[in-house]
Amino acid sequence: MSDSPGLGEQALNKVAEIGLSSQLDEVDNLDVDIKTDPLKLLTGQLDAVTIAGEGLVMQKDLRIDELQMQVNNVAINPLSVTFGKIELTQPTEGNARVVLTEGDINRAFNSDYVRSQLQSLKIQVNGQSMRIDPQHINCALLRKGKLALNASILLKESGETKQAAFSAVPRVSANGQSVSLENVEFGESEEISPELTKALVDATSEILNLSNFDLQGMSLQLKQLEVETGKITLQASAYVEQIPSA
Repeated sequence: MSDSPGLGEQALNKVAEIGLSSQLDEVDNLDVDIKTDPLKLLTGQLDAVTIAGEGLVMQKDLRIDELQMQVNNVAINPLSVTFGKIELTQPTEGNARVVLTEGDINRAFNSDYVRSQLQSLKIQVNGQSMRIDPQHINCALLRKGKLALNASILLKESGETKQAAFSAVPRVSANGQSVSLENVEFGESEEISPELTKALVDATSEILNLSNFDLQGMSLQLKQLEVETGKITLQASAYVEQIPSA
């Protein structure tokens, strides 16, 4: 018996791929694999939906190196496929895996969105209120679950450029929606300003906020994370109300 998808599955795969791609700014590769059989499809039942993507660029110029998601026992309106949509008749849940590389995180740090967020801040340096202009921010993902940040910051009022550097341990926040940085260490470097450190920590948490990865009708809740040299892997539960349509 052939494992290749039937005509019904092929049509559903294509509809889902077009719908998901329409939610992304860029995508290197995206595959949707829907498992069902003709009889189940007629009654609106899908055995499983698997989504595998590479190089997905989301909102705020956040790039995901890998995305894998699977949901089982999906109930759909069979007539919706006729109109080029996959309409779920009830929500379903599954699992997702998201991989971000150092390059992905640094791309986000140096994006217009994050830079504008930091430029809007004022920090206290030696008792003076200063506006900042991040010149360059570099994030490194290290062994033993640590993240290291080095930033070159221009103080607009004085014209001085300061270096900010620290390491921290990313942890899943209590609400499962974001990542918090704990055990912040400065090593031999000196903290320029508590406000600047907080701003950089908050920016890191914002980049890793799982709501950034939500697509239309899909949301993720973080269960655990693993930091390895050069990449961070996020494991999440997926809640799917709809599969995006173009």
